[in-house]
Order: sequence, then C-alpha cells, then structure tokens
Amino acid sequence: MESVNKEKKYRPLIIILSIVLPLAVAALFGVEIEGYDLSFLPPVYATINGLTAVILTAAVISIVNQKRRTHEMLMKSAMVCSILFLLMYVAYHTTSDTTHYGDLNHNGELDATEASEIGSSIIVYYIILISHIFLSVAVIPLVLFTYVKGISGNFKSHKKLARITFPIWLYVAISGVIVYVMISPYYG
Repeated sequence: MESVNKEKKYRPLIIILSIVLPLAVAALFGVEIEGYDLSFLPPVYATINGLTAVILTAAVISIVNQKRRTHEMLMKSAMVCSILFLLMYVAYHTTSDTTHYGDLNHNGELDATEASEIGSSIIVYYIILISHIFLSVAVIPLVLFTYVKGISGNFKSHKKLARITFPIWLYVAISGVIVYVMISPYYG
C-alpha cells in the first residue's frame, strides 16, 4: 500500500515534467543567444548518448544477475546522463545556427548539387531523426514512472513497465548517436 501512495504522490510531478520539458525544449529552439561558441558540444552530447546506451545495457545485465544495488546505481547514472545530454543539447541549439543535412557549403540551403550528392540518405536521416524526437518525448514519462515504481518497491509493476521503457530509451540513446554521425559532416 505504501508503494501505491508513493507512486500517487509523484504522478502529478511526472505528468507536469512530461509536458513541460518537451514544450520548453521546443520553445527554446526559437531562442537565439549570441556571443557563445558551443560548437564543441555535439560530439560531447553524442558521446553521452552512447554512454547512456552502454549504461542501460549494463543495468539490464545487472538486474538479470540479481544485482539490485548495481542496477539502481546504473539507472540513476543513465538518468543523470540523459539530463546532461538535454542541458547540453539545449545550450548548443540556443547558441548555434541550425545545421541542415547535406548542406556541404553551409549556406543553410540544400541545392540540387548537394541533394544529388546525398541521394536517398536524407530519407534515412529524417526517419531516424523524427523517430528519435518523438520517442525522446514519449520516453520521459516512461522513465519517470518506471523509476518511481522501482524506488517505491513495486517491483512487479516496475519490471512490467521497464520491458517497455528499456527498448525505447535504448533506441533514443543509440539513434541520437546515429543522428550525430550522419549530420556531423555538415557542421559549419
């Protein structure tokens, strides 16, 4: 009963965060802060995404091997990595011009020559990018509800939800790295 009360206690906060975070990130894309060069951040936050994927995988292995404390520590680390990623991602995008996939001459437009150069890879890029964005929004409440179920001791429900949360979070982490690798040649 106590675990249910804990979960109810956190439910409004999780719902608020799940709505406010994506809206805030979207709103910040309209903000342009000049005078800062944070061009070093994309490889850093892509690395953090990769590290998140490794940590998530290690966390699953640890719980399968019944190492609950290790699992808990790794999951908290994955959450910290995701928060660091988000902060760096927002900092970079509020201080830098948008990079367009295939824009080799960095003029902000994709001309016919550039389009023929990249071919159909642009379709692959946008499929991965769009799925990454939508699933990164969806994973927020999944991660938070899964976490609260775990810390509340509702392990049966935690495990059930984690089976949904884990592959989505892992996809978001890995696809973030793929998006970076695909767009990095076009940074100015």
